Amino acid sequence: MDAYELIMRNASEVVTEEEVRALAAADGKRAYVGYEPSGVLHIGHMLTATKLIDLQEAGFDITVLLADVHAYLNGKGTFEEIEATAERMKEQFIAYGLDEDKTEFVLGSTFQFDREYILDLHALELETSLSRAERAMAEIKSGDTVRVSQAVYPLMQALDIVYLDVDLAVGGMEQRKVHMLARDTLPSIGEDAPTSLHTPLIADLETGIGKMSSSAGTTISMEDSTDAIEEKVNAAFCPPTADPDPDEEGRERENPVLQIFEYHVFPRFETVTVERPDKYGGNLEYDSYAALEADMESGELHPMDAKGALADALDRLIEPGRKQLEA
Repeated sequence: MDAYELIMRNASEVVTEEEVRALAAADGKRAYVGYEPSGVLHIGHMLTATKLIDLQEAGFDITVLLADVHAYLNGKGTFEEIEATAERMKEQFIAYGLDEDKTEFVLGSTFQFDREYILDLHALELETSLSRAERAMAEIKSGDTVRVSQAVYPLMQALDIVYLDVDLAVGGMEQRKVHMLARDTLPSIGEDAPTSLHTPLIADLETGIGKMSSSAGTTISMEDSTDAIEEKVNAAFCPPTADPDPDEEGRERENPVLQIFEYHVFPRFETVTVERPDKYGGNLEYDSYAALEADMESGELHPMDAKGALADALDRLIEPGRKQLEA
């Protein structure tokens, strides 16, 4: 793949495509993603980390913001607790596959208390209504009550893009409103509207409805054992179709097993082998997600066989991070 194809692979959206094409051809480009240090790496972190690996192959240097101040503002613990978690997360990201030589890890507290940063933050506050800030936080805030700290949070995210001196802001689709706020407000303080890339969200593992969450329902994380991964995958919602029917209440469903194959497994492995007894046709080998999906749709690949291959692939991806946690 060329640089543009690597940037665009499995991206739900880029803003804007013209800006991304220019970046693909540029030298010395930098991308960033920010994570609240609030626990062990889970499958949501891994999805954007997989995108960062694509971007490194496309010639980007990567900055990972370990957003300790953001985590504090979002009620995720004391600074001491958060910073201990941040150090563990850094080690897990490297274990997952980020190129350490092309990745810079930055704690937000190393620059977010500086006078210049605070004054720029206040300037953005003057340009932003409370309702706009609240909308930007709707999909990423903790708890049901909006705190003043959570209204400031998305403006800090906008400003981080400037102070980290990056060319591309990366996040899941839940970050879209924050990035659009950044594009609207940063020019008011003389800064460029940032280019952004949004990755998909994996559906709830048990129902296929909504997004998988580490705070509700079942998720897959770097602390999961081989047996735990197998148990969770075997219990996952996986009808024999990539586009399941809505549930009895009319809510749309996704197939999370196929999503994980598409967004996690095939970007990291050249081939996927589905092991089957000879009496059921023997092993199947896939070199693309499209081929696996087509066999699922046709009935050639049974959901339980697909789950077995997925559990094996996830275990291989997670094993280095699990060993790091155990050390």
